[in-house]
Amino acid sequence: MPRVVITDYTFDSLDIETGILQPLGCEVVAWKEKKPATELVKLVADADQIITQFAPVNAEVIGAMRRARVIVRYGIGVDNVDLAAARAKGIPVCNVPDYCIDEVADQTLAFILGATRQVVTNTVTVRSGQWRLAVPLASMKTLRDLTVGIVGCGRIGREVIRRLVPFKCRVLAFDPVLPAAEIAACGAIPVGFDQLLAESDVVSLHCPSTPQTRRMIHRGTLQQMKAGVIVINVARGDLVETAALIESLQAGHIGAAALDVFDPEPIPPDSPLLKMDNVIVASHIASTSVRAVRKLRETAANIVAMSVRGERLPNVVNGVNQ
Repeated sequence: MPRVVITDYTFDSLDIETGILQPLGCEVVAWKEKKPATELVKLVADADQIITQFAPVNAEVIGAMRRARVIVRYGIGVDNVDLAAARAKGIPVCNVPDYCIDEVADQTLAFILGATRQVVTNTVTVRSGQWRLAVPLASMKTLRDLTVGIVGCGRIGREVIRRLVPFKCRVLAFDPVLPAAEIAACGAIPVGFDQLLAESDVVSLHCPSTPQTRRMIHRGTLQQMKAGVIVINVARGDLVETAALIESLQAGHIGAAALDVFDPEPIPPDSPLLKMDNVIVASHIASTSVRAVRKLRETAANIVAMSVRGERLPNVVNGVNQ
């Protein structure tokens, strides 16, 4: 009987996963809460297939796997899995690259409009009994007058560009991999990273978390941005050096931020970000909708089912040949 381990999950139940896997004779063993690596090593030791959401599947955990045939991540990013350690053991790591594209792109637009039109600040002011403009007039911005910089033009970044074009703003985009012609075909102007930082009124991040992108927004790059710039992050919290962002917001150089992801995460309850009127926060919910979550869970479970049947696996991200 194949033993499928689910290290952690945020769903109400695992009915979708068990509905796909139990008819194949799989034993599904799951922990609801994310546990530390020291506890995970026992859970995964005899697993044939592993599905993980946020748990730290690091080198120690992977080293404890005696017969694992695949690790599947509930999501697009795989930064909680040590890809090199899995590759060294010949374990393919798979993700779900084509879910929540529209959801995250929509959330990005909501954040951009919320920050430029001061939606939250004005709502709070009216609810407090004050019928007035809650911010200086210069803080009420129109997208048509702005330059928006998109950092990372994968599936989500390109969808954000397509949504921005009808707002008639100038859209710059940087991606070190995507050809300039493909960026231009989406409606953006391909530029270098430094030019994007220098010219953008809004900077929106759409990168994976990799050694090259972690802390890409730091004190130096924040200083390269225009005074009053709006920073949007719906990608990964560790793309931004949190202390530097807080300092820049407090100093008034960064005009506003809208954040769905944080470093650390969850955001500490005493974080200064939670007390700033010019910061919009959400609890890592940009990817969510009924359709997206169902697709995520079905795809992850079906990849495991393919492994159980001995079929070739899709979406292998760590270069393990099958």
